[in-house]
Amino acid sequence: MATYAAEVAVSKRPAKAGRIGRFFFAGNGAGYMFLAPWLIGFLGLTLGPALASLYLSFTDYDLLQAPKFVGMDNYVRMATGDAKFAAAMKVTFLYVILSVPFKLMFALALAMAFNRGIKGLPFYRAVFYLPSLLGGSVAIAVLWRQLFAADGLINSILGVFGIDGPSWISNPNYSLYTLVVLSVWQFGSPMIIFLAGLRQIPQDMYEAANMDGASKARQFFRITLPLLTPVIFFNFVIQTIDAFKAFTPSFIISAGTGGPINSTLFYTLYLYQEAFGFFRMGYASALAWVLVLIIAVFTTFSFLSARYWVHYDE
Repeated sequence: MATYAAEVAVSKRPAKAGRIGRFFFAGNGAGYMFLAPWLIGFLGLTLGPALASLYLSFTDYDLLQAPKFVGMDNYVRMATGDAKFAAAMKVTFLYVILSVPFKLMFALALAMAFNRGIKGLPFYRAVFYLPSLLGGSVAIAVLWRQLFAADGLINSILGVFGIDGPSWISNPNYSLYTLVVLSVWQFGSPMIIFLAGLRQIPQDMYEAANMDGASKARQFFRITLPLLTPVIFFNFVIQTIDAFKAFTPSFIISAGTGGPINSTLFYTLYLYQEAFGFFRMGYASALAWVLVLIIAVFTTFSFLSARYWVHYDE
């Protein structure tokens, strides 16, 4: 009797497995076939390398020898004995704090100007969006370095007014601000999103406010900003994450050094130096995961705080 029961149980297992397989794949073969390139890319180019870098962050690895497990040594070094890590964190956070608010304010101001219905709006919208397409390129970074050089166009213009401008790029007091200006200049993407959000605000609310005698400033703070907070929140999160990941401007303008005196040493540039300049891949992997943690903490805090200042339709 026991032997018969065991045979029945074994005979049911393939049938059960077959039912599970049919549940997932029956009638969905074409869908999984179309998903296969994305799944292969995600597993092979995203998830796999991410897990590998997580392991390498606990090792001493120089690309030439096998990784040597060192535990938390890389993270301890960051927290206690790496002055360049602290400098890169300071520069990056200052860059984020300055560039993101100014970019969003500039983009919102232009979006409100375009929302008034000027002639040729599609043309102007395309022209003002162009910096967002080109701003992250190497060519624009090289052009920016020439503009702010000691004998560049900016100082030539200042010279017309009798102002002797400094060498903006090589002066540590000004070098980071040139990168902030470059970031603000790439306002096209948030501007387009702001413009779309402004088009969704009912005009009858402004008409009612005008009838009540509300000034333009009061309408902006009482109607426009509250109803635009979901769009502001979206732009704020996206632009802040992009600012944390900024690399090309610092790399090109400082010639890969982060100078002068580490004044443009972005976190990503320092990570690049450790990985491909000194071949400390284990330490660079640890730096990468710290950046992931910073962005994750910022994003989590943003979503938790959104309930207090982001107003949706309900």
